[in-house]
Amino acid sequence: MSSVAVLTQESFNEHRIGLLPEQGPGAGEEEEALPTYKDAFPPLPEKAATTEGTQETTSAWASKLRPLKSSVITQVFHVPLEERKYKDINQFGEGDQAKVCVDIMHKTGAHLELSLAKDQGLSIMVSGKLDAVMKARKEIVSRLQTQASATVGIPKEHHRFVIGKNGEKLQELELKTATKIQIPRPDDPSNQIKISGTKEGLEKAKHEILLISAEQDKRAVERVNIDKVYHPFITGAYNKVVAEMMQETGARINVPPPSVNKTEIVITGEKEQVALAVALIKKISEDKKKNATFIAVEVKKSQHKYVIGPKGNTLQEILDRTGVSVEIPPSDSNSETVILRGEPDRLGQALTEVYAKANSYTASSVTAPSWLHRFIIGKKGQNLAKITQVMPKVHIEFTEGEDKIALEGPTKDVQMVQSQIEVIVSDLVSRMDYTEISVDPKFHRHLIGKAGVNINRIKELHKVTVRIPPDHEKSNLIRIEGDPQGVQEAKKELLELASRMENERTKDLIIEQRLHRAIIGQKGENIKEVRDKFPEVIINFPDPAQKSDIVQLRGPRTEVEKCSKFMQKMVAEMMENSFSLSVPIFKQFHRNIIGKGGSNIKKIREETNTKIDLPAENSNSEMIIITGKKANCEAARVRILTIQKELANITEMEVSIPSKLHNSLIGSKGRFVRSIMEECGGVHIHFPSEGAGIDKVTIRGPVEEVEKAKQQLLALAEEKQTKSHSAELRAKPEYHKFLIGKGGGNIRKVRDSTGARIIFPTAEDKDQELITVIGTEEAVRDAQKELEELIKGLDNVIEDSMNVDPKHHRYFVARRGQVLRDLADEYGGVMVSFPRTSDKVTLKGAKECVEAAKKRMQEIVEDLDAQVTIECTIPQRFHRSIMGPKGSRIQQITRDHNVHIKFPDREDPQAADAIQENGEANGQVKEAVDPNTPKKCDLIVISGRQERCEAAAEALKALVPVTIEVSVPFELHRYIIGQKGSGIRKMMDEFEVNIQVPAPEQQSDKIAVTGLANHLDRAREGLLDRVKELQVEQEERALKSFKLTITVDPKYHPKIIGRKGAIITNIRTEHDVNILLPEKNDDNQDQITITGYEHKAIAARDAIQAIVDELEEMISEDITLNSRVHARIIGAKGKGIRRIMDDFKVDLRFPQSGAADPDLVTVTGRPELVDEAIDHLLNLEEEYMADIVENEGKAYMRSSGGGASSMDEHRGPSKGFVVREAPWTTGTEKAPDMSSSEDFPSFGAPVAAKASPWGPKRF
Repeated sequence: MSSVAVLTQESFNEHRIGLLPEQGPGAGEEEEALPTYKDAFPPLPEKAATTEGTQETTSAWASKLRPLKSSVITQVFHVPLEERKYKDINQFGEGDQAKVCVDIMHKTGAHLELSLAKDQGLSIMVSGKLDAVMKARKEIVSRLQTQASATVGIPKEHHRFVIGKNGEKLQELELKTATKIQIPRPDDPSNQIKISGTKEGLEKAKHEILLISAEQDKRAVERVNIDKVYHPFITGAYNKVVAEMMQETGARINVPPPSVNKTEIVITGEKEQVALAVALIKKISEDKKKNATFIAVEVKKSQHKYVIGPKGNTLQEILDRTGVSVEIPPSDSNSETVILRGEPDRLGQALTEVYAKANSYTASSVTAPSWLHRFIIGKKGQNLAKITQVMPKVHIEFTEGEDKIALEGPTKDVQMVQSQIEVIVSDLVSRMDYTEISVDPKFHRHLIGKAGVNINRIKELHKVTVRIPPDHEKSNLIRIEGDPQGVQEAKKELLELASRMENERTKDLIIEQRLHRAIIGQKGENIKEVRDKFPEVIINFPDPAQKSDIVQLRGPRTEVEKCSKFMQKMVAEMMENSFSLSVPIFKQFHRNIIGKGGSNIKKIREETNTKIDLPAENSNSEMIIITGKKANCEAARVRILTIQKELANITEMEVSIPSKLHNSLIGSKGRFVRSIMEECGGVHIHFPSEGAGIDKVTIRGPVEEVEKAKQQLLALAEEKQTKSHSAELRAKPEYHKFLIGKGGGNIRKVRDSTGARIIFPTAEDKDQELITVIGTEEAVRDAQKELEELIKGLDNVIEDSMNVDPKHHRYFVARRGQVLRDLADEYGGVMVSFPRTSDKVTLKGAKECVEAAKKRMQEIVEDLDAQVTIECTIPQRFHRSIMGPKGSRIQQITRDHNVHIKFPDREDPQAADAIQENGEANGQVKEAVDPNTPKKCDLIVISGRQERCEAAAEALKALVPVTIEVSVPFELHRYIIGQKGSGIRKMMDEFEVNIQVPAPEQQSDKIAVTGLANHLDRAREGLLDRVKELQVEQEERALKSFKLTITVDPKYHPKIIGRKGAIITNIRTEHDVNILLPEKNDDNQDQITITGYEHKAIAARDAIQAIVDELEEMISEDITLNSRVHARIIGAKGKGIRRIMDDFKVDLRFPQSGAADPDLVTVTGRPELVDEAIDHLLNLEEEYMADIVENEGKAYMRSSGGGASSMDEHRGPSKGFVVREAPWTTGTEKAPDMSSSEDFPSFGAPVAAKASPWGPKRF
């Protein structure tokens, strides 16, 4: 055993002092004063801490180190057959019992393994941490064993000792005995403790509780040690003797149960009672020791359970009748010896009963192939149940892998069951067959299919049973059983499926999880298109909760490769198209940017290939969001800004304002600058970021408004610098719009007359009543006065009325009173009330607000009086295209002409056909219909002023589509359609037409184009232009598909590829070609294929050939370098060798550990460079070797005492650190030589291993 040497500072100082020359003891005493090796270097303790009662180690380490114990333990628990809850042997490993075990493992964290003994007892091996094992044991007992219950009475004052502190003792007791212990509440007068669990657990728990009570009992407690073999005589059969003793003496006697290996019997009670009980117990014990004898007989292990009987009743019965105790060896023992102990004249009778019980049952077996076992058992054990119901005492055991069935039970019953099973076996053998096929386990789940669809189909079709081994078995064998013909047919089909799958390939694609949803599509439409395109490829996306980027493709090799390239291209496009930017555009120009029917925005989207999102009409936001490729987004941004500039003569101006004033100009939450932007037509004012130190403020908008905003900004800045003053006043929020006036007219008058700036709260402000006035003191005072007068007037509420024809009332109150709400918002919260019967309408509010609202209502009534309704006839099949996407075209016409348009309900074709066939409806004959009369479903109703309705009807008729045909060569149709129809969709959106390409089987050159008349010419030109582009592309593809091959020795391929593919990538990029190197399994490993334009492919070939020619000129030379310098030449993390290789353009190969010649180094490169590199390496070797020799010389000088200091001379020659009884003094080995480079080598110097009393060296 090797030891660890530890030298503390104190021991070092003591030993060092001992080395100085002093006047003192002689040599003998000095030697005795030396420490022993074990004192200086105490060894680690060899064993774990000793058990209770043994002496603790005196090692110096004992106080510091604790023994290490495994945190995982394993215990085995046995559940006898009669105590098993689930006794259906046909469901072993499945059903409720298996579910319970799985639940226990999840709940406790322990691992359970079940096995069934021959006696049908259940053995459970539990592994895990101690706490988990004990919890699992408790669960096993409560859920897998039948439960019994018992009560034990102890004094009420002892209950708390059973419970323990915080219930810890009770929990420990329940875990230890695997029982449930219920202790009565303190207010319950009962002293009975209820215990539930297994029989063995009950005995243990009862014993432990009585023991606790006895220890706490203030009366006498006596412990008597009686040999375990005599306990049955003390308890008597069915505990009769001990019960009689307790009744006679009045003492409590606690005898440990047979399952507890204790000899101590505890007696508690009054002293006289205890003494009497002890005397009786000892008398019985002495009597049995004196008179009893024993005999040992051999009984087969399998028959022991018959001698024991259910719950040990047979043993109690023999003891009761004969007075003889029968001792059975434990179930985990291999011994077959049974001991009978008692009076000599009773032993014969007891022996007869033991043999009678043992031989009352017989064992037999039936030969049956193991694969037939489950057919004999039947589905859910039905076949076997028919036998066991008639012969319940016969135990039938099937052992997996064995060709026999074991029977056990009463002799006559066993013979009858044996004959029945033999008949079943012979019948099955005559009409059943089986075969086994070998299939790679990775294909098993594919053979099974989703939810077992494949394997179930084969089973039902061929009437066979197919057993596919579970994944954890990792077995290739699939077993097929059933009718001989069906077995052969199923075998053939399974082998064909497996062969087809062997040609499949699985490939993992790394795709960022954030893109998975986009690839799949909102309702799976995108991935459905991919799956339709590659129907033979299975595409599996990871669960979102896994946060995995791996998408798995599986299917035929070529299809998987195509699908992989397609999806990678799809992902690349998504990544490229994810750039986004925001463009501020004045709200009033959003409609112009959208264009008529969305034409402008669609054109920008299609031409720039971007996604453009505009804010909702009811939103205050002016930001337009553009998403797509960065360059395309910038192009779309420029086009949108250009439209705005053309419409409103937008300009941009920079104003210089000191940066220190920026915050005060912006105001709290941007209030001041927002008020300027709103007053000046919504110009955009951009201040530089805080702390940038930039004075320039940017203003963008219409020329006049920009100039106006500039003047206001400069005036406000001047005021801030000179004499800024502010005031606050309050007004109800519903007055604000009226105070501001239409287009800001009212507030502009106040500002112009006073020169003050008035700021109203925004929707984000908490205080919606606060109005702020800023400017000079005089201007603020005047503006405040005017505003207060206006507010006072608004507070003066009046009530007025007007007459409105009742037929128009519905217009005002329709849509939950939307018109009335709009009037209230616009005119200071004026309230309008419509009566139920009269035409008199009441208006209530501020005087000015009421007058303005009344005027607006009169205008609305005039429009309603002048309203007419006309009908516009357009065939129903055109209605959908006239409406446009989401009704956008109709909405535009409605807004432009201020009319109401109503489309008819769609005609039900089935109902129309029925009427036409029968010629009648509801039993009445229909009159003849004039063919020139328009159908009801074709009539569109338009309401509004006469002239507006007529203009709207003309606009509707202009939207009716027309169809033309364009001639396009059939072979170009698929390119016109584009990938997933993207090409044709782009043209349809760009030209606002519908393009119909004929089906491939028609082989037609005609493409139908349907749309508005003014769009068709442009669409025809665009389609023909696309045809010209495709023809040019075809010619270009033909030129670019030139292919040539070059033969290159495979050993040069890594050099052509370069580090991380740098060289081959450079050639590909420079010559615009595709270069393919052979794969590992290709036959022609020396062929490199180049594809591209002919002249570029030839140039790339020449570039590769030049690299090969240069490589062929290289040579390799071997040189000898002392292995001790290799590490220094290589350097830390290989930096040294990389520097030499880069400087001399050579390749260096050092020998691996264990090489035949450890000094051999290979240099590869051009001849002249190799020579230079070799010279450099030899120079380095010489330099490094000189350092090594010098270091060894210094070490030798130190060890020989050369150059000792004056202190060394003063104390004489040093003996070093000396100890007695060292390991090397006991054998032939000498102490390690510190000057030896072999015992203490320098870094980088390999040294052969050498045996030593210190143990093996570790380098």
